[in-house]
Amino acid sequence: MNVEQHQTNVEAFANKVIWITGASSGIGEGLALAFARCGAKVVLSGRDKDQLERVHGACQADGAVSENLLILPLDVTDHESMPQAVELVISSYGRIDILMNNAGLGARAFCLETSIDVYRRVLEVNLLGPIALTKLVLPHMIEQGSGHITVTSSVAGKVGVPLRTGYSAAKFAVIGFADALRAETAHQGIKVSTLVPGLVRTNAVATALKGDGEVIGPEEGVMNEGLTMFEAADIILPNLARQEDEFFIGDGQEVQMAMMKRKDPKAVFRGLEKMAAQQFKK
Repeated sequence: MNVEQHQTNVEAFANKVIWITGASSGIGEGLALAFARCGAKVVLSGRDKDQLERVHGACQADGAVSENLLILPLDVTDHESMPQAVELVISSYGRIDILMNNAGLGARAFCLETSIDVYRRVLEVNLLGPIALTKLVLPHMIEQGSGHITVTSSVAGKVGVPLRTGYSAAKFAVIGFADALRAETAHQGIKVSTLVPGLVRTNAVATALKGDGEVIGPEEGVMNEGLTMFEAADIILPNLARQEDEFFIGDGQEVQMAMMKRKDPKAVFRGLEKMAAQQFKK
C-alpha cells in the first residue's frame, strides 16, 4: 500500500470504534492490525482469548496504544452473552461506528455425509450469529445517526461448489440478510457492506468441520494459495472507506468463476458437476 492510500485510510478510520468478530486469526487479524495502524479504536472478539491477546500484542508492537484496543472474548453462537458484550463496548468507547461480522466456520463433505448438527452449527456461526449481534448493535447506530455494518460472505456465497452445501447455504443467506438490511436502514444513516473473499491464506480449512463434526485439523487443512491476510486487508479498507455495497477480495480463478456465473451460469453449473464427480471418485 502506498503512502497516499494509507493516508486516505487514516482519514477514514482514525478514532472510529470498530468491532471485529473473528479477530483472532486470518482476515480478522489482518483487519485488526490495519485499522489499529490507522488510529482506530479496535474491539477484538473471538472465542480464543490467548489468540486475541496475541493479536492485541501485535497491534501494540505495530504502534497502537493500549487504550485504543479492547479484548472482548465472544462466541457468536452464545446469543445470551451478546447484550453484555455490546454494553461493554458502549461503556468503553461511547459508540460503535463499524461492526464487522467476520467470524466464520466452514464444513467440507458431501450432503449425504453431513450430519444435520453440522449444518446447524455452520448456520449458527455464519448466519444467525451476525444477525443476532447486528440486531443489538443497530439501535445504537440508529440513535447516533450513523454506522456501518459489514458481513463477510465468500465466493461460496455466490457459487455453490461441491462439498460446501452447508457453507454455501450460510454464505448465500448472509448476503440476502445484508442486502435486505441495507435497503431497510439506508434512510436512517446506516451503511451495509458485504465482503466476498476469494482464496485467502487463513486457517479456515484447518478449523472447518467434516461431515461428522470432527475438525479437519492443520495436517489436512493446509492452505498455501491465495492472498495473505495483509493483502486482503489492503483491499478491504479502501472499499470500506468508499462505503461500497459489495466487493470481491481477490481476483483468482474462484472469483473469476463467480463473475462468469453472471454471464453463463449453465457453463459454470456443468463444470461444477464434473468437479463433483471427480471428487466423489476419490
